[in-house]
Amino acid sequence: MTYQLNTSDAGFDREFRKLVNARRESESDVAIQVRDILREVKARGDEAIIEYSMRFDGHALSEQSDWVIPAERCKEAYDTIEPELRDALELAAKRIRSYHQAQLPENRDYTDDAGVRLGAIWRAVDAAGLYVPGGRAAYPSSLLMNAIPARVAGVERLVVVTPTPKGQSNPIVLAAAHIAGVDEIWRVGGAQAIGALAYGTDRIRPVDVITGPGNAYVAEAKRQLYGVVGIDMVAGPSEILVIADRDNDPEWIAADLLSQAEHDPTSQSILITDDAGFAAQVMDAVDVQLAMLDTGETAKESWDTHGAVIVVDDLAQAPELANKLASEHVELAVAEPEALMQAIRHAGSIFIGRMTPEAIGDYVAGPNHVLPTGRRARFASGLSVLDFMKRTSFIELGEQGIAAIGPAAVKLAHAEGLPAHAKSVEVRLK
Repeated sequence: MTYQLNTSDAGFDREFRKLVNARRESESDVAIQVRDILREVKARGDEAIIEYSMRFDGHALSEQSDWVIPAERCKEAYDTIEPELRDALELAAKRIRSYHQAQLPENRDYTDDAGVRLGAIWRAVDAAGLYVPGGRAAYPSSLLMNAIPARVAGVERLVVVTPTPKGQSNPIVLAAAHIAGVDEIWRVGGAQAIGALAYGTDRIRPVDVITGPGNAYVAEAKRQLYGVVGIDMVAGPSEILVIADRDNDPEWIAADLLSQAEHDPTSQSILITDDAGFAAQVMDAVDVQLAMLDTGETAKESWDTHGAVIVVDDLAQAPELANKLASEHVELAVAEPEALMQAIRHAGSIFIGRMTPEAIGDYVAGPNHVLPTGRRARFASGLSVLDFMKRTSFIELGEQGIAAIGPAAVKLAHAEGLPAHAKSVEVRLK
């Protein structure tokens, strides 16, 4: 049953803590299964990939065409999809590219007062692997959101892995791959695909960074392989927090809550409002819309199991609750949203005002929709070009510089009991 809380009720703090700390992510048995899959992929490479693809996706990998989707197929998909849909993809790509180009960091190169040259150079990784789901739903928007920042960063080799159950692929995803300029598309999914990208196989060359959403097995594989490769984040079930006053249309707010509930039964949708009557109207509207949604079964399980409605005495209380929840998406459907936005420190992305539904951010706004979940917005950010780049610092000393700062280095090296460190500086000071 959907949580219903009121800040004026006795025991609210205890019940709210339960909501904040409720676990909606993979259990230990998933971690064990993923560990075994990764071990097999590392040891047996393509042979293990073939076995798991048949077992989990019913897809036989025998000929090369069973493994790879060629660029010509992506171009064909782009040319044959509905023109308005193609235009929508192009608009999304243009806005995503523009937003992420502004994120590119600048190199630094300067000489300080001691005569020491210092700086840093930003460079892209050589290869990035992008996971694109193909099971419960296929998301061309996710391909754009992952591939375009990588290209903007300067990544030379973009590799997509995507499951093709029974050999079927989504033409809209292929069209998005054409727009983004993906180099390779492998018809492999699940934890085994993440293992192939990290370790490499005879067919699939390894990459440096792996990004993209997936199910619990994909998320766990990324978690276990962090350090072998870089990852964007360990993504959990989707979340939305809507902060709304009584002057909203309850139909709008209900639709916003269900926009995330329809992703997965473990997704979470939360409403915070200052009006109990409005809260009841929203809940009624949710019930009506659930009956009409093609994804209603999934959305209903999410809403009934993990959804929540919180009534506060004053919306000024909402930021404190929002910061504890640290949600992936936060909507501010209020008359004066700016003050609330400034007070919310922990959120993956904030959607300001009544006319800004979260779904706009999923597709065409420009900022990335790959965002931290599971309260990770307390310490993590959404996907950006920096996830595909690394920074190399540099230092250059001449006689003036070594004379100015060398003695302090010698002193510190001796204090740490590292005489060879000290000597490597001292010989230059003489």
